[in-house]
Amino acid sequence: MEEQFKTLIVLSHYLETGRFRQFWDEAAKNRSIVEVVPGFELAIQNYAIHVLSLTYQKVPRTVLAEAINIEGPSFDKFVEHRVANYGWVIEKGQGKGQVIVLPRTEFNYPELKKNSSDGIPLENITKIFPILG
Repeated sequence: MEEQFKTLIVLSHYLETGRFRQFWDEAAKNRSIVEVVPGFELAIQNYAIHVLSLTYQKVPRTVLAEAINIEGPSFDKFVEHRVANYGWVIEKGQGKGQVIVLPRTEFNYPELKKNSSDGIPLENITKIFPILG
């Protein structure tokens, strides 16, 4: 039981640090732990996509395939589904193969970040400086 706990800690560390290839390699060695959770693989794939979309506007096909642990025709079908339903775009890269363009978000396109009306205007902050001094 303690060995399984250590394995879960290692798996969680790989996910938290975005080391998806190492995660999938370790998960493959420990199928007995991960197979007991229904939908586990799909949840991790969605998490990997989420992490990539927070950081990148475009992802090389090979990087995405490695992150979600899908290859070949299955990967092609997966991407086609995302293109049709989630706004992904396939772009031909220069000498590097295909690139997947992910939908714009406020994280991967900072100019989309919404201005928060919850902020305190600067002039209100400067009014308290004399009180603090």
